Amino acid sequence: MHPKRKRIPGTGDVVLLDFPGVKQTKRRPAVIVSSTLYHRQRADVIVRLITSQIDSATAATDHVLEDWIQVGLTHPSAYRTFLVTVPRRAIRRRIGNAFSARPAIGS
Repeated sequence: MHPKRKRIPGTGDVVLLDFPGVKQTKRRPAVIVSSTLYHRQRADVIVRLITSQIDSATAATDHVLEDWIQVGLTHPSAYRTFLVTVPRRAIRRRIGNAFSARPAIGS
């Protein structure tokens, strides 16, 4: 029997991952910002963490997700400037894509 191959994550995928904290590991959503080429060569992913604390997402580089329901999130959310590199094995599941819910630029 062949082991099940995991899908290579794509840029913009919204995933649930186990994020290591100071006191405990917390499962939280994140959006993948690293490229497919990066994923083919490395066993980790670069993500921006997603927060439901949208009132605090005020930096020019924070992005409020207007289409959070279509992305697969359960609360109004934003992704933050905070970039994190985590092992791909920390991803528990894919829940959507942050870019597929909106039309392409120029559409």
